[in-house]
Amino acid sequence: MEQKQIPLVVVVGPTASGKTWLAVELAKHYGGEVVSADSMQIYREMDIATAKPTLEERQGIPHHLLDFLEPNRSFSVAEYSQLAHRVIAQIHQREKLPILAGGTGLYVDAVVDNLDFSPIASDPSLRLELQKLGKDQGAEHLHQMLAKVDPILANQLHPHNQGRVIRALEVYQLTGIPMSEHQRRSRMTPQLYQACFIGLGFEDRAHLYERIDRRVDEMLRSGLVEEARRVYQRYQGTACQAIGYKELQPFLEGEQSLETCVLRLKQATRNYAKRQLTWFRKNPRIHWLLVDAAEKPEDLLKMAQNVIHKELLL
Repeated sequence: MEQKQIPLVVVVGPTASGKTWLAVELAKHYGGEVVSADSMQIYREMDIATAKPTLEERQGIPHHLLDFLEPNRSFSVAEYSQLAHRVIAQIHQREKLPILAGGTGLYVDAVVDNLDFSPIASDPSLRLELQKLGKDQGAEHLHQMLAKVDPILANQLHPHNQGRVIRALEVYQLTGIPMSEHQRRSRMTPQLYQACFIGLGFEDRAHLYERIDRRVDEMLRSGLVEEARRVYQRYQGTACQAIGYKELQPFLEGEQSLETCVLRLKQATRNYAKRQLTWFRKNPRIHWLLVDAAEKPEDLLKMAQNVIHKELLL
């Protein structure tokens, strides 16, 4: 007997587009709970740089998969997916509507498409060889190697995303199968959710960039520099590479002015927003709502409700 799919609202979009606000308003309207799909908001002590929703912003709505991991811990998309599936099932059992909201596209896809994360062969010695090759020849060289054996994945990965490039090369050399093909096969698992995708987009990209600049300014007023200093003093690894920290490092080390670093931070955030939009634009299931075309936020809420009514009959 086929398992009945769980209704799931998915709110996606670039940073500073208003995902938190919309998810909370939808949760208030439908009696829902929010499941975060953000790869940096999972970490404790990283509140300002990650734009982690405050208690005030959550408005009493339960939020899950936020603020539960120490910043020096690594955390895989497979681990996230496993936790998210469990939380969504629990929300559904409470007869609440689960709302998956966030800007980490891989996290969203992993959950909604129920990706299979069965272990793929690995070889630490081969990985070390590839890391040495990258150090000697440069990231572009590794990316060109990947493009020859897996052009699909190479097209999706930035050359500087060296960790994933090396892993893809490792997988191909060990299995003879491109990582993109492993990923395609992983999507052939049963679908657990009746998902309704809502994307927050912009007719004029300049409006999004203005919102990003305002958010960065607000982060600085809220203590971003002090938070970055604290995180750098206490932790190493992935967490320190979060946007908002690495751009401020030259200031913290006395090498550059705060003004220079803030300009770099704003540009890095804009670039990140572009990458998010590129990722989500590939998903034909997303119903896009234009933030800058709405006269007031309530208009976006009504549009989202109309989409949910048509898709999920709620």
